[in-house]
Amino acid sequence: MDSTLYRLVYLSRNTIVGDDSRLQEEIDDILKASRRNNSRAQVTGALMFNSGCFAQVLEGPHDKIQETFERIQCDARHTHVSVLAFDPVHERGFSEWNMAYVGQDAHNLALFAGLNEASGVDFAALDGDEVYRLLRGHLEEAETA
Repeated sequence: MDSTLYRLVYLSRNTIVGDDSRLQEEIDDILKASRRNNSRAQVTGALMFNSGCFAQVLEGPHDKIQETFERIQCDARHTHVSVLAFDPVHERGFSEWNMAYVGQDAHNLALFAGLNEASGVDFAALDGDEVYRLLRGHLEEAETA
């Protein structure tokens, strides 16, 4: 079995409709299932969400990342899934989290504004490393706060 770690970074467009309460319920469901499934699969990572987009980083064994991502692609709560990176890495950037979460507070919305659907961003023009650094940086900032 290959022990090489891989990192997958993707963006997608949100299709969840409803008020803030409905959105939070759906996000909570996503996180609960992700944390349960990722723990079993030895996958770590982080999810960032705003009303327009999801950005996610997954880290782990190649086959487990592929299985996890196949499930993610079938989820009707998002569309236009765009893989920005899927590469071997030397270490996990999110080793402490089965699935960390960066939500919709004002600071996070400002950080994530460039990825928002309303901005007309071209997903193909975004860099997986940039999205990874954004998520990692925010979580480091939150830990020191």
